[in-house]
Amino acid sequence: MASLSSFFVLSPRGDTIIKKEYRFSFGGTEKDLKSSVEMFFRKVKFWDTSKDGGWDGPDEAKPDQDEANDSHDAPKVDAPPVFLLDGESFLHIKRSGLIFGCSTRYNVSPSQTLELLAKIAKIFKDYCGTLSEEAIRKNFILLYELLDEMLDYGYPQVTSTEQLKMFVYNEPIITAPLVSEKQKGGNGKTASASSVHKPVSVGGVASGKSGKNEIFVDILERLNVLFSANGYVLNSSIDGCIQMKSYLSGNPELRLALNEDLVVGKGNGQGYGAVVLDDLNFHDCVNLSEFDGSRTLSFYAPDGEFVLLNYRIASEFRVPFKMMPAIEMVTPTKLEIMLTVRNEIPAENYGANVVCRVPLPRATATVFCEMVGGGAGVEQAAEHLASERVVEWKVKKFAGASELSLKIKLSLDSPSTLQTRKEIGPISLGFEIPMFNVSNLQVRYLRIAETSPSPFRWVRYVTQSSSYVCRM
Repeated sequence: MASLSSFFVLSPRGDTIIKKEYRFSFGGTEKDLKSSVEMFFRKVKFWDTSKDGGWDGPDEAKPDQDEANDSHDAPKVDAPPVFLLDGESFLHIKRSGLIFGCSTRYNVSPSQTLELLAKIAKIFKDYCGTLSEEAIRKNFILLYELLDEMLDYGYPQVTSTEQLKMFVYNEPIITAPLVSEKQKGGNGKTASASSVHKPVSVGGVASGKSGKNEIFVDILERLNVLFSANGYVLNSSIDGCIQMKSYLSGNPELRLALNEDLVVGKGNGQGYGAVVLDDLNFHDCVNLSEFDGSRTLSFYAPDGEFVLLNYRIASEFRVPFKMMPAIEMVTPTKLEIMLTVRNEIPAENYGANVVCRVPLPRATATVFCEMVGGGAGVEQAAEHLASERVVEWKVKKFAGASELSLKIKLSLDSPSTLQTRKEIGPISLGFEIPMFNVSNLQVRYLRIAETSPSPFRWVRYVTQSSSYVCRM
């Protein structure tokens, strides 16, 4: 792999949090590196597709971004992960709102370099506990030490969390206190969601530090659903994974058992109610000798957070939320949009931080929102964001087996046309459903080879929206 010229981490505002120069370019000074990073951020922030890769003209001739947005010639798109800028290749990924980027003048492999950036982001998270601007700023000494071991003169060296432990001596600074439910007055049978955000060198007995001997297992599913205007599902799929993070003493063998009726691939003789996965792939550490017979995986957990397996489901499933929109023309200059969202999950579950966004036409003059249903116990709010031309409807806790509606009354600057109707939508829905998964994939048990003290096993199910859209 060819060498990198520089590596940097930027905040969502473009502030440089971490930067390291391996080969001088853009003039060969620290000031030139700073200017090149600023140029990169401007390119990413104001990406323009009209000139095959953004704005290349002088800054004074660059059109104002607000004016460009108001022209509605094309929707704003994200910058590609790889592009050229003044003869230098810039590559970047985004993690937790942060930009991990690098530059090089060599002919590097883009996929390999992006994989390297993803590895660096993962290692930063493993050693800081959580990936945030505050965590990186407080642990910059530790992270520079890690970078010195991972990249030597721009060439990748060690990118394994476990191997890096032998070379790193600085201790991480935990940015937020990790409080268990038992400390809060609970029964100790549940753990706070933040409990998993511990650095690998501090987390448990394995590191020689005081702490619990525990392991976290997350069954995470992201839904991609497309609805028609009358509420029917046109396309749907599930991208799921089993993600783990171990703080166990030593390195014991783990045995994880899934549903006995689990079927991989369609048409393999599955019975009614069986869990059918279309695609399935495993981490390198997994031993599959017992998988075909008993659906059991045996493995030795590597240090840090890792994905044990990924799976995909493209067959039909019962969607957790249904969206049913309707548009009524009251007068040529007044429209009413009625959006009903029905929660189809069981009553004992709920959708958390539900956010619905309804795009409005350009000719919108005034907007009035009225929320229907839910009663006084439901925390919800609707707001017209004029700069983005959308109505954003937020529900903090959307109870299962319930229904909420939003009525949007629009006044237009000009009479409604067919084009005006086309500019409404598509409606998007974002949500998270704790302790629930759509596929019914379950962990039957997680057995750990004899270890002392007795380990804690924390298993969590989470369903999230990836692309949840309704056409209008």
